[in-house]
Amino acid sequence: MEPSRHTVRSFDEELTHLSNLIIEMGGHAESQLARAISAFTSRDGALAAEVVADDSRVDHYEEEIDSAAIRVLALRQPMAHDLRQVVTALKISNILERIADYASNVAKRSIALSQLPPVRPAHGIPHMGRLAQQMIKDVLDAYVRGDAEKALWVWQHDVEIDAIYESLFRELLTHMMEDRRTITACTHLLFIAKNIERIGDHATNVAELVVYQVRGERITASRPKTDRTSFAVVPAPEAVPPRGHEAPDPDR
Repeated sequence: MEPSRHTVRSFDEELTHLSNLIIEMGGHAESQLARAISAFTSRDGALAAEVVADDSRVDHYEEEIDSAAIRVLALRQPMAHDLRQVVTALKISNILERIADYASNVAKRSIALSQLPPVRPAHGIPHMGRLAQQMIKDVLDAYVRGDAEKALWVWQHDVEIDAIYESLFRELLTHMMEDRRTITACTHLLFIAKNIERIGDHATNVAELVVYQVRGERITASRPKTDRTSFAVVPAPEAVPPRGHEAPDPDR
């Protein structure tokens, strides 16, 4: 027996509702990151505190998406593309919740930094944040349009954030060794940079899910990755000359 038009229309409405929830949740996660970066740049502790407080909204979205998806799975028993759409929504909502958590972490450390003297290496953070924010925008657009090609483009461009993170990582380590008074601030900056780098990684995870939803196949290639900070070796403090002094020439 074929399903009635009413049943089909009702099922389509449920899938559309699920997609709309993902879009709303993604938009809020993106806004959280933008506000966290703004709080960092302006050293605005009050704005950063608002970002931290608003994290619960994203948690509520995830709960609502979980309930809606489970209802569709239980009552509609979707197949093929419809099943992929429901499963993808469940996975994407979890990733977006993690992105919002990282944005909240950026805001928390911005509160601490707003109480410390500014340090020079902080200049790379806003650029990293803008790139991550654009990745979230682009991958959500790919999700809305069912555009696997755009999702692949996002997946391939995470290397830009990796490159900035690696450069900033080395700069911050050098800065801390040159001036021990900056260790606390630079440590917070390192964590902020890592949080943003992880947001970029999560945006590529969403991109992989969009490709799977649209094409029914997974990306089998290795993700482009240039971050080598996990293998970085920090030189002994005496190997770095104090700021404003030159290292002695061993040939003299």
